[in-house]
Amino acid sequence: MSYYFPVMAQLLSVSLKEGDLPEGFPFTVPTINSLDSIELGSQVSLFVGENGSGKSTLLEALAISADLPAVGSGSLSRDPTLVAQRELAKRLRLVWRGRTHRGFFLRAEDFFGFQKSLVASRLEHEAEIRRLDEELKGASPLARNLAMGVHRGSIHDLVSRYGENPDARSHGEAFLDLFKARLVPEGLFLMDEPEAALSPQSQLAFLSMVHDAVSEGGQFIIATHSPLLMAIPGARIFSFDGGKVKAEGYEDLEAVTLVRDFLTSPQRFLRHLWPEDGFDPE
Repeated sequence: MSYYFPVMAQLLSVSLKEGDLPEGFPFTVPTINSLDSIELGSQVSLFVGENGSGKSTLLEALAISADLPAVGSGSLSRDPTLVAQRELAKRLRLVWRGRTHRGFFLRAEDFFGFQKSLVASRLEHEAEIRRLDEELKGASPLARNLAMGVHRGSIHDLVSRYGENPDARSHGEAFLDLFKARLVPEGLFLMDEPEAALSPQSQLAFLSMVHDAVSEGGQFIIATHSPLLMAIPGARIFSFDGGKVKAEGYEDLEAVTLVRDFLTSPQRFLRHLWPEDGFDPE
C-alpha cells in the first residue's frame, strides 16, 4: 500500500560501521551485534519485538546520531541514562536522501515528566506576576505591563500550545495535544512506545495525525508493542525477535496473532494462567 506515502523519506537506512565492536551493553544484544542495513525507505517504519530485544536501544541511538531534540527531557548528548546509546550512535552509519534537523524524539516516560513541567512552568510565571503586581503597586500602568508582559506572554504560549490546564485532561488527551503541537512539515519523528499514554480510541486518533503529517512529508520511526499502531498502512515493520532484525508482514507478527487469538477466546488463555484455581470464566 505504498500509495499512502506520496513523499520520499529523508532517512533511507541505518547500519553499523565496519570495525570491531566494544564489549558490554548494548553490543551484547544480539540484534545490535548482528545489525545489517535496515532500509527505511518508507515514511513510516515500525520497530517491534519483546522487551530487551534492542528496538528501543537502537531507536535512542538513532535519535542521538540524527541530532534530534528530545521532548520532555534534557539533551540526548548529556542524558545520563543514554551513555551506552551514545556509544552505539558513534558506530551507526545513517544514509540520508536529505538531512533534516526538523522533528523530535519522544519516549513515553518523558511525556509524563513533560506534562508536570508544563504545570510547574505556568505556576512559576503566575507567582512572578503576583510578586511584580505587589512590588509595582505605585508604578505606572505602562511600567507594570512591561514588567509582567514576558510572564503573561509565556502563559499565553503555554495555553495556546498545550491547553488551559494539562492536569485537567487525561494523559491521552495531553499526549495528543503535545504531539500535534510539535509536528512540523518534513520532520523526522522518532517515538518510543507512544501507546503507553493512549487508549485504543486515542491510538486511532494518533494514527490519523501520523497520516496527516506523512502527507506533509513527515517521516516516522516508532518502536511499539501495539497491534493498532502496527497496522499503519504502508509501514515497513522490522521485528527484533529471534536475535536478528528482519522485515515482517503485519499478519505474521507474533503480537498481532497473540492479541487476535486472545480476543477470539480469552477463556482458553486465562485457564492456562490459573490452572491450579480451577478458573472458569464461564
